[in-house]
Amino acid sequence: MKVAVYGAGGVGAYFGGRLLEAGVDVSFVARGAHLQAIKQRGLRVDSINGNFLVHPTMATADPAEIGAVDLVLVCVKGWQVAQAAEAMQPLIAEHSLVLPLLNGVDAVEILSAQLGREKVLNGLCGIFAKMHGPGHINHLGAAPWLQFGEQDNAVTERSQCVLALLQRTQGFTTELVENITTAVWRKFIFIASTSGVGSVTRAPFGALRSNPATANFLKGVISEIIALAVALKVDLPADMEQLVWQQIEKSGANSDTSMQRDVLAGRPSELDSQTGAVLRLADRVGVATPLNQMIYASLFPQEQAARATASNCK
Repeated sequence: MKVAVYGAGGVGAYFGGRLLEAGVDVSFVARGAHLQAIKQRGLRVDSINGNFLVHPTMATADPAEIGAVDLVLVCVKGWQVAQAAEAMQPLIAEHSLVLPLLNGVDAVEILSAQLGREKVLNGLCGIFAKMHGPGHINHLGAAPWLQFGEQDNAVTERSQCVLALLQRTQGFTTELVENITTAVWRKFIFIASTSGVGSVTRAPFGALRSNPATANFLKGVISEIIALAVALKVDLPADMEQLVWQQIEKSGANSDTSMQRDVLAGRPSELDSQTGAVLRLADRVGVATPLNQMIYASLFPQEQAARATASNCK
């Protein structure tokens, strides 16, 4: 099977790099100095699971140079999904499948609208990795994992083939889950709440959970997102709030989120695909989310400025 990784940041570089290391035919869609470094020196990943350097036979900014593939791993930021869905058309043939691996719950909907629901799987992953420099990724924490499934939760021959492909590497674990919607929402509740509160307070997990005021604030945001999921008829455990809080408590005191790091650095962030998605879905089903509304309103002016700056730099 031929694989294309659309977005070679921390997530795409790690998972795509491990597949390439295992002998899978992997091409990368990247841009700028990062792309040039990959083409000239290869893709370097410094990992707690062992460093590696791979040399893709194809790395490009133009998907048309790659052509149709069997599987596209979508590893862009949430705010880039709509643009990516349009740009990746040259990668898609009748048999192609698309697997999003990013934060949020609406990427699969955006990709399905552009590419057709029958071509889009749903998925999520866990890893703490970030760019160290052009062509160089640091995998800093967490044992990497990937979960995916068909949107209707059916176990199909094609999903089994994708599972076999992804399990060829020893660099991460892969699971074909029974209810991918539940799995995606379980991660979303955790990441959207901690991203939003962390971005507003500018505080890491340790400070958030140890201060009564911020702890109560975070628990309130979690509760709102769980209520939204229930209204959307997502199948969640009865003790979901406790499970999320346990995950927060197990995280390192200095832990933060990629959205929080982008906000603090003044870069475009996933505000719209995380807190923004909460507000859009809440409006659809009539669920009150005042704390999430406050977070969004507080961060939106900076997000607008960051997007304008990024657009002017193109």
